[in-house]
Amino acid sequence: MALVLGGAAAGTARPSEATPGDFERAAEQAAAEFGVPKDVLLGVSHESSWWEGNQGRPSTKGGYGPMHLTDTTSGKTYAHRPGEGPVDATGTDDPSEHTVQAAAALTGVAPQTLKSDELQNLRGGAALLAAYQRQITREISPDPGNWYGAVARYSQAADTATAARFADGVFTVIRNGGQRVRADGQTVSLVKRPAVRPATSQLASLRLRTLPAAAVPECPTELNCRFVPAAASNYQVSARNSNGIDVDYIVIHDIEGPYDAGISWFQDPSSGVSAHYVMKADGSAATQMVATKDIAFHAGNYWVNLHGVGIEMEGYAAQGPTWFTPAQYRATAALVSYLARRFDVPLDRRHIVGHDNVLPPRPARAPDAHWDPGPYWDWEKFMALLGTDDRAEPEAEGGAGGGNIEIGQAVEIAPEYGGNTQAVTVCDPKCRTQKQPSNFLYVRTAPRADAPLVSDPALHSDGAAGTERIDDWGATAMWGQEFVVADVRGDWTAIWFGGQKGWIHNPAGVHTRPVPDARIVRPASGAKSVSVYTTAYPRADEYPRGVVVSDQTRFTMYAFPQGQAYVAARTPVGADDFFPATPTRAEVVVTGDQKYDVIQYSRRLATVNHAETRS
Repeated sequence: MALVLGGAAAGTARPSEATPGDFERAAEQAAAEFGVPKDVLLGVSHESSWWEGNQGRPSTKGGYGPMHLTDTTSGKTYAHRPGEGPVDATGTDDPSEHTVQAAAALTGVAPQTLKSDELQNLRGGAALLAAYQRQITREISPDPGNWYGAVARYSQAADTATAARFADGVFTVIRNGGQRVRADGQTVSLVKRPAVRPATSQLASLRLRTLPAAAVPECPTELNCRFVPAAASNYQVSARNSNGIDVDYIVIHDIEGPYDAGISWFQDPSSGVSAHYVMKADGSAATQMVATKDIAFHAGNYWVNLHGVGIEMEGYAAQGPTWFTPAQYRATAALVSYLARRFDVPLDRRHIVGHDNVLPPRPARAPDAHWDPGPYWDWEKFMALLGTDDRAEPEAEGGAGGGNIEIGQAVEIAPEYGGNTQAVTVCDPKCRTQKQPSNFLYVRTAPRADAPLVSDPALHSDGAAGTERIDDWGATAMWGQEFVVADVRGDWTAIWFGGQKGWIHNPAGVHTRPVPDARIVRPASGAKSVSVYTTAYPRADEYPRGVVVSDQTRFTMYAFPQGQAYVAARTPVGADDFFPATPTRAEVVVTGDQKYDVIQYSRRLATVNHAETRS
């Protein structure tokens, strides 16, 4: 981070140069220069980027640096590589999407420098806050609480609810304090100020629009939601949960494109796909496209669709030039919490899953299985926002693993995101390797760093080793997944993974956490192995006459032999299937007498017949 102050100052005299690499000192300089309370500047930066510069890369909303100064493409669309799309290709000339230019005018610093230099980015954000403060109160106040209106304006939101949500988040971290270790190893702290009283009445002076209640269909009240129906052929009308089909999973996806393009795709009958919700990159809007009682086609596995609600986020899984925004995490967490309450879905990684945790229904489709939201969706932060994990609070990161590892115990994969840099190769078609914080650990065939990656036989029928390619998901264990320890040697821990003994680098258990209440399943006594499936359909003889029988396809290349063990969901699930109503008959729900265990088999979930296991 270059710390030489350049450009014309728009505030008070410049302070002395900051200590190199000291983010807090740089923020203190920028705040003092423009008369912004340091707590306010750090609070806004926290809500904008979690105090990260993201190496000068833009977010999915076209925001740069720790202050998320925006510069979108002004409506220009252009070709992009799969998984690494353009910056907000639906951008407009709206000034709210070009705060880099506004900050450049206030500071005299070139836009490109504001994007890439963290200190200048902080100065640009401080200059904008000071300008908004003068517009609202006509004074630069030393009281952080008197900056509520300026903070709300900084969100660039067009409606009152979104602006208030951003400002409330800023003042929550100001009042409660926080600490976080950045990707570059710097610890940033914000001392709690419980006495700060935000002047929320200032919000009215922004004259933002108020959304009518009708604009919030099946969403939490704090979100700006609308309902735009998907094409009728892209989903099935149903009556979940009242018809006995329970919602058990909430599946997180990303669009691999911009917000409006995702909505248009689900409205296109030729696409054959849909999701229940689409979330905008800056968290300012969500569009519901399928009623939650109905079955959207989003997961590539009909049985998971039958029991799931799908949420598509604006973004790109490979994230070469982009990153998911804190506002998008928070808005998505609010939606997931709301849905979990409505459908009694447990807030854990057995039930809150990514598209990349869902196996396709047939082995032939495994090589093309989607891998979104990908390696750069921070599950640690997201689950903390759901209030399920006080060991992974976004304001107090730093890892919580460690401790004795014992053979036969269940452990959760839990690398600290910011410190877990992994190499990933993206080929589109030219290959490049990128190293950045990631949500997974590679699984190897032996306890050493140069050992081959395990081979997933559904992806590598020839037995070739796994690779670091981003779409080669078979040798990666993701944050929050749970596995059974098979062996321990020095800094390496073996887990039962995809029918094999796979090794993860785990010195002193730093990348895992014990799961004392895990339900572990093994082959039943006397059985040589257990069949592995990816659905839980009834037997063919349990379907009524005239209804097409769904194929319960066994993944014959996968193994679950005696001696191995896997973590299963708390309770087995019943076999079931669904057929929508037609002009000549009512909807049909088919149930069977079998039970299935949903297990953490590899990066993907699998199902096994409960009668073939013991726990």
